[in-house]
Amino acid sequence: MPLSGSLLSRRFSISSRDHQGHTPTEPESPMLPPSSNVTGSSWSAMLPELLSEIIRRVEDTEDHWPLRRDVVACACVSKKWREITQETVRSPRNSGKITFPSCLKLPGPPDFSNQCLIRRNKRTSTFYLHLPLTPSFTDKGKFLLAARRFRTGAYTEYVISLDAHDFSQASNAYVGKLRSDFLGTNFTVYDSKPPHNGAKPSHGKASRRFASKQISPQVPAGNFEVGHISYKFNLLKSRGPRRMISTLHCPSSSSSPPPSSSTDQKLCDATKMMKKPIKDGSGLTILKNKAPRWHEHLQCWCLNFHGRVTVASVKNFQLVATVDQSQPSGKGDEETVLLQFGKVGDDTFTMDYRQPLSAFQAFAICLASFGTKLACE
Repeated sequence: MPLSGSLLSRRFSISSRDHQGHTPTEPESPMLPPSSNVTGSSWSAMLPELLSEIIRRVEDTEDHWPLRRDVVACACVSKKWREITQETVRSPRNSGKITFPSCLKLPGPPDFSNQCLIRRNKRTSTFYLHLPLTPSFTDKGKFLLAARRFRTGAYTEYVISLDAHDFSQASNAYVGKLRSDFLGTNFTVYDSKPPHNGAKPSHGKASRRFASKQISPQVPAGNFEVGHISYKFNLLKSRGPRRMISTLHCPSSSSSPPPSSSTDQKLCDATKMMKKPIKDGSGLTILKNKAPRWHEHLQCWCLNFHGRVTVASVKNFQLVATVDQSQPSGKGDEETVLLQFGKVGDDTFTMDYRQPLSAFQAFAICLASFGTKLACE
């Protein structure tokens, strides 16, 4: 049997209903199914050099979805194939390609933005992140992440998952969550996995994933605090868009020492940072919204979204860095937009992000924009 025919026959498709009730032709998530039981077959016994060359060629030719299913299929053949595939596939930071679930927590490309779409289902309070396959805003594209809003007392949580139908924090599909305060103006981003070696889960009821009796040695009982998002109060009701600041521990391809306790304290003081100039060398990335200009003819505040936003909304924003530890100087370029979010339909929004943000972090920041913030508008 020809090698290409046998290899491509290993494509997989995860069938599940989407939020509109249709059965998608694409897998509902980039998660890998269990490896096939082919340990004793000739495919798993292939010479590493030849196997690496095969996977490298597939990686180079299948450069976008849905063709990248072939790359994922290579990782499903056996444990050996998976290890070599993961070594061959380049990070999104270098290629801009999203292939495996781990890519969603790696920095985006440095020279251009990954352009995504967020679709909202108001009836179920669910939000879906997709990677479009065409420039059209109506293209459903490749499913990446989903989030559902839950109200717990006076607080709101957005649980983020790799599965469009499973939002349990005890699930293997659980990625992280976003939790707001009472007023909905301050948000904390939690990651399900430690952001660096030696990281400890956050304490407190808000950061716990499940009850003590459900703790598994393989699954952390708590979440890991990785960022804060704050909206500035507008008590005088002055005209203008919302003002926000995001303070994040952004992923890095290079190893770095874990943050000190003083760094953690600075992370918790995101609100105070809006009141004075920011001088920070602690490994954090600090983002603020780009100031719009007032258009006299249109009588509104305007930002240049380069055609990626078509509907005026108070939710629309662009974020630039004041502190960016991915840069050699540690200073951010306040003209380069690292994340932009805007409305293109009743329940459709664009999300374009780039280094140093990951898809998970960008999605969490955009989720914080949903909902009414009377004290900030």
